[in-house]
Amino acid sequence: MPLQPADLTPAPAADRLRSLIPRLFPGVMACAVVAAAAGFLGEHYGAPTLLFALLLGLAMNFLSEQGPCGPGIAFCGRTLLRIGVALLGLRITLAQVVALGWGPVLLVLLCVALTIALSMLAARRLGFQGLFGLLTGGATAICGASAALALSAALPVHPQKERATLFTVIGVSALSTFAMVAYPMLTQALGLSPRAAGIFLGATIHDVAQVVGAGYGISREAGDAATLVKLLRVAMLLPVILLAATLTRRAAALSSNGSSAVPGEPAGARPPLLPGFAVGFALLVAVNSTGWVPGWAQAAGSEASRWCLVTAMAGIGMKTQLRDLATVGLKPVALMLGETLFLAALALVLMRWLA
Repeated sequence: MPLQPADLTPAPAADRLRSLIPRLFPGVMACAVVAAAAGFLGEHYGAPTLLFALLLGLAMNFLSEQGPCGPGIAFCGRTLLRIGVALLGLRITLAQVVALGWGPVLLVLLCVALTIALSMLAARRLGFQGLFGLLTGGATAICGASAALALSAALPVHPQKERATLFTVIGVSALSTFAMVAYPMLTQALGLSPRAAGIFLGATIHDVAQVVGAGYGISREAGDAATLVKLLRVAMLLPVILLAATLTRRAAALSSNGSSAVPGEPAGARPPLLPGFAVGFALLVAVNSTGWVPGWAQAAGSEASRWCLVTAMAGIGMKTQLRDLATVGLKPVALMLGETLFLAALALVLMRWLA
């Protein structure tokens, strides 16, 4: 049957995609350039790449205020961020969790749960919303800047959300770098065995890269233990995202007289119980646990996740005014420092019985 003229008409979805790409391209390219520069600086100076991406993005925030880059920057700060979080699932398998034994698993569960609970309580006592404590506590207890970005994506839209996320990323990156230097010396002063030192480092240092550097700086045994414990903390990202999504739904459900409790969302809108990127994260963990994913695919997915997160961080930095961060005050700093010290002390106490 010959094609009719109507059959040759492009589908509406194709039309939207064709019109969307030119709008997004300038901003996406700007974020990609910043991400590449941040990667270069991170590799040559040994500092967190995400932190460099944030600082460079802040320096170029004028791009989001004027010109054609705004839509692409917003795309990187939201959609690309969620893709990067989902791809984190390729770092973890259930076999890695089982290999640790029940002691370190229980230790991580208690550390994450108690740190986040205390953070939410302390945030309220300091005059902040409990969700700010969930953001900072989750970043401290799970996997640093990556967790901060993932939780931010799951939390409701709020005028101060970007500022809170940026402050959390800056704080957790600085504290993680300090911990990478100080904690190995602490384990030596306490006379911990290589395995015990690795468990402590994996349970307390914020970012994955710093955990690896600190652990293998002691010994191979310590590095292996630190990496596995850290990956277990990364696996806790899924239930904590579920908690954040549940709290967001509850806030939306509490809206009265037809108005939304979540600024920026239409009245009556309720976010999904589990965001799509969290479902993707869980599915990739499950698939990765089958052993069907070849090593090169795991490495490629992990690298793609890293670059998505770096590019997203550049976009978030571009969307934020630096003068807004200067007004956070001392209370948020004290909150994050207290969370870090509490996590380290709790891990040392629990290790006496669980590791």
